[in-house]
Amino acid sequence: MQQDAAKKQKAEAAARKAQAAAAAQGDTTALFYAALNGKNQPVVLKNDKVELTFNTKGGTLAKAVIKNFENLNDQMGVTLFDENTQQMNFMLAGKSENIITKDLFFTPSNVTDSTLTMTALAGNGGSIEFNYVLGKDYMLHFNMKANGLQGMFAPNYQEMSIEWTDLARQQEKGFTFENRYTSVTYKEKNGGTDYLSETSEKIDENIDEALDWVAFKNQFFSAALIAKDEFAANSLLTSIPQQKGSGYLKQFNAKLKTAFDPTGAKATEFEMYIGPNDFRLIKDVEQQSAFGKDLDLEQLVNLGWWLVRWINRWFTIYVFDWLTSWGFSMGIVLILITLLLKVITFPMVKKSYMSSAKMRVLKPKLDEATKQYDKPEDQMKKQQAMMQLYSQYGVSPLGGCLPMLIQFPIWMAMFFFVPNAIQLRRESFLWISDLSTYDPIIEWGTQIWGIGDHLSLTCILFCVANVLYSYMTMRQQRDQMVGQQAEQMKMMQWMMYLMPVMFFFMFNDYSSGLNFYYFISLFFSAAIMWTLRKTTNDEKLLAILEAKYKENKNNPQKKTSGLAARLEAMQKQAEELQKQRMNQQKR
Repeated sequence: MQQDAAKKQKAEAAARKAQAAAAAQGDTTALFYAALNGKNQPVVLKNDKVELTFNTKGGTLAKAVIKNFENLNDQMGVTLFDENTQQMNFMLAGKSENIITKDLFFTPSNVTDSTLTMTALAGNGGSIEFNYVLGKDYMLHFNMKANGLQGMFAPNYQEMSIEWTDLARQQEKGFTFENRYTSVTYKEKNGGTDYLSETSEKIDENIDEALDWVAFKNQFFSAALIAKDEFAANSLLTSIPQQKGSGYLKQFNAKLKTAFDPTGAKATEFEMYIGPNDFRLIKDVEQQSAFGKDLDLEQLVNLGWWLVRWINRWFTIYVFDWLTSWGFSMGIVLILITLLLKVITFPMVKKSYMSSAKMRVLKPKLDEATKQYDKPEDQMKKQQAMMQLYSQYGVSPLGGCLPMLIQFPIWMAMFFFVPNAIQLRRESFLWISDLSTYDPIIEWGTQIWGIGDHLSLTCILFCVANVLYSYMTMRQQRDQMVGQQAEQMKMMQWMMYLMPVMFFFMFNDYSSGLNFYYFISLFFSAAIMWTLRKTTNDEKLLAILEAKYKENKNNPQKKTSGLAARLEAMQKQAEELQKQRMNQQKR
C-alpha cells in the first residue's frame, strides 16, 4: 500500500511538473510556435583572451572561458560560468502573450570568430534578433531587436525585463578568503558603485536608483552587464552564500528592466565585460565601450575607502607596475615596496622615536619634580607639572603621535591592495606556492572554529613579529612613563600582546602575500627602532635639552604653550570651581 501511494505521489508530481512546463511554454506558443522546437547547438566566439559559447536554445551567452589564467586544477583557462550554472533571459510582455527568450530556439547566422546573429522567427513573419560582436579582448558588444512585432505590444510599451542568474564558481584554493571578495556589484547612474554584502544572504534587494551596470564579481574575475540606456530603478539583486566544499561561492540573481522599442527602429544595446579584475586592464578595456559613459568599471577592483583608495590609486599601483616592469618576482616586489615605504616614512618615524627618547632621558627629572603629587586628587597638578617641565625643555609629548598615525593608512592601503592584486595569483616565492591565498604548513580535513582546516606559516610569522614589535614598543614607552602611568602601562601591555593572537584568527585564511608584507613591514620597523636606539646618545640628547631649558629659563617672556597651557588653564578652572563649591557649602 505504501509503495502504491508513493508511486501515485510521484505520478502526480510528474503530472504537475509537465503541466507547469506546458504552461511556461504556453506564453509563446501562439506567436513563436515554430521556435519552440529544435536542437540546441553551441556557437563559439573567440579571440586571444576569451572563448564565449552561445546556445541556440535561448540565443544568449552560455559559457565563458578566460584564457591565459590557470584554473583551480592548474590547467590553463578559467571557466567563469557555463550553461549549468548561468542563464540570461529576456522577457517581453505582449498584449495577449509573453515572449520569453529562454524557451525559444534561435537560428545562427553571420558566424565568424568575432560576430554572431541569433534569430528566432515568429509565425507572423516577424522575429527576435540578437547581434553579437566580440572585441579584441574582454568586451562583448550586443543588441536585441524585435522585427515586425509592433502590433503585439501595447502602444505605450517601452520596457523589457531581464533575469540574469549565476552560481559563482570557486576559482581559488582559499574558499573563505575568496568568498570575502565575491559579490554582486553595481554602479548607480548618477552615483558611485556599491555591492551586496559578501557575508550575509540578500534576496531581491531593491536598488532605488537607475543603474549603468551590474556585475557578478569573483575575487579575480568578473562578468559585468552594461546597458546603454541604463537599467531602470528598483532592480532586484540577490546574493546567497554557498556551503564550503560545494565548489561554489554564491548564488547570484539580477532582475532588471531597460528600454525597448517595439517598432524595431531602435535596438536595445548592451555590453559585457568578461575578464580579470585588473585595474589598469579594465581602464583600457573601458575605452572600447561605444556608450560614451564614464562606467568606472575599474571599481570592480576594491582599493578601499576614499583615503586608502587614493593612496592605492596614485601611489601603490604606479610603484607596483614600475617594480614588476623590471622583472622581479612578486615576493621581491612586496619586499621592495615595503622598503620604499619605510624610506618615505623614516623621517616621521625618527621624529616619533626622538620625541620618546627625549621623554625617556627626562624621566629622572620628571620623577623628582612630581614626587609630591602621588595622591589621586593631585593627578591634575602632576600632569600640569609634567607639561610645564616638558615645555621648559622644549619637548612635546605628542610630537610622535601624528607621524605614527600617518602610517596607519599605508597599512590599510596594502590591506586592500594585496588581496585584489591579480598579479599575485599563482605566483610562488620561497616556500609559498601561491601568494594570493594561504600557505599551509599543516592541513586537516575538519573545520575548527576560529582556525579553519589549516595553519598558515606567513600568518604565524606575522603574529610572532607583531608580538616582538609590541614588546619593543611597550618597553620604549615604559621607559618614559612616570608614576601611575607606568602602572597603567603594565595593564595595557597585556592588551597589546593579545592583539597578535586576535590577528592570527583573523588572518589565518588571508592571502600569504598580505601576511608576508605585514611580516616584512614589522621586521623592518623593529630593525629601524633597534638601530635608532643603538645610535642615540642619551647623554648628548640630555645635554641638548638642558641647553634648551637654560635658554627658556633666561627668557621670562616665553609663555607656556600647547598642551601644557591647556592643562594649566584646566587646573585653574578646576580650582576655581572647587572654591565656589566650598563657598556655597559655608553659606
